Amino acid sequence: MRRDLKELEQKTGYAFREFSLLRQAMTHSSYVNERNMEKHECNERLEFLGDAVLELVSSEFLFHEHPTMPEGKLTRTRASMVCEPSLALCARSLEIGAYLLLGKGEEATGGRKRDSITSDAMEALIGAIYIDGGFASAKEFINRHILQDLENKQLFFDSKTILQEIVQAHFKDPVIYSLIGEEGPDHDKSFHVEVRIGKDAYAEGTGRTKKAAEQEAAYRSILKLRKKNIK
Repeated sequence: MRRDLKELEQKTGYAFREFSLLRQAMTHSSYVNERNMEKHECNERLEFLGDAVLELVSSEFLFHEHPTMPEGKLTRTRASMVCEPSLALCARSLEIGAYLLLGKGEEATGGRKRDSITSDAMEALIGAIYIDGGFASAKEFINRHILQDLENKQLFFDSKTILQEIVQAHFKDPVIYSLIGEEGPDHDKSFHVEVRIGKDAYAEGTGRTKKAAEQEAAYRSILKLRKKNIK
């Protein structure tokens, strides 16, 4: 069930002068297609614009935050910050999926939870704020909702690699990921994975793919290990 867009507006911290831009940012192409609307009425053009604004703001942020970092590493770091999983994670914090206008088919196949759709909507939202309030407003939104808690986000996205390095340094046994359950229809399935180090279970994770579930389980394992001062 789609929720009221006014609620989303409050979450963003930005008040739209032209509220129709927020609606367009949340309008998926499947909704436009099913209602025989014009193609340009979906959020794809706003997504295109938001992507460019996000790249500029994140580039400026990294340039000033890391004054000695070489160009190659700046590029790789920026890519990890604005990649689909990263934006989808930010979109989840705003519950963007709950506000999307989707076609019935996309709705039925779990589109509200699909990273590709929610990350695109996040970029479209940035584009909408840029058009409505200018660069400063878009930059403020990006700083508040995307460029926050980057260290923890980096830990999450590199969790399997980081866990592997910790285990190699402090344990004799390898990391083992075990699928312990799955539920839901094929188009909207959830996987549950457990991380074990040797015979000891450390944490569980859930995701729409096995890889995503493993990533969450690894992340939770790292947090548990850090509480024991194992880094």
